[in-house]
Amino acid sequence: MRLVLHPKTRFQKHGKRFVSYALTFFVFFMRCIGMANLEPGDRRKYRSLSSKIVVSNHPSLVDPLLLLALLPNADTIVKPYRNNPFLAGVVRQLYILGSNNPEEVLQSCIESLARGNCLVVFPEGTRTPRGGNNILKKGAARIALASGCGIVPVHFGGTDKFGLGKKDPWAGYNPTERYVYRLTMGEEILPENYRHLPAPAAAKRMTEDIAAFLFPKMQVGENHA
Repeated sequence: MRLVLHPKTRFQKHGKRFVSYALTFFVFFMRCIGMANLEPGDRRKYRSLSSKIVVSNHPSLVDPLLLLALLPNADTIVKPYRNNPFLAGVVRQLYILGSNNPEEVLQSCIESLARGNCLVVFPEGTRTPRGGNNILKKGAARIALASGCGIVPVHFGGTDKFGLGKKDPWAGYNPTERYVYRLTMGEEILPENYRHLPAPAAAKRMTEDIAAFLFPKMQVGENHA
């Protein structure tokens, strides 16, 4: 696709859609073999999102894949694949590559949102432990304040994700029931409602509102990006 689709922005648009359709087939396959069900509610709500920051809890390994399947225009920040040059090349072309320069990543996020993409962010920065005590980072709020784009929180519920969660045994699985991913979309969190606050306080307050929907008992980090 990269060889025939030019310029790069056109390739990114169609490449993201191709990945989304491929992952939609993956979700269908999981359902057919009795492994997992995805219950997102009204799928049209996800397909109609544009220039939004989608934040979610992260109970299992496949959560990012499920959101990319639902959002045909999804962008996300990924870790550099230094040990796999081929994969690194593909990822670098399609998605935002993380770096040690937060301002550079922030600018890439703003540009992606301006093109109508949705940015998928997991504010915990890792999978949600069973104790539910991860500290949320403020990166999503800072991107929202800098870009002016709203935050749409999505909660992953459903059955237990044993075997796919943080620190679960690699060969573990749920022995009694299939995995069910039941998604709930919350009300959009608008950055303009926080403009009266200083930037650090606004980011903290927005992150607290994200936590109130996704993790009612969690804390908001004081020293995290």
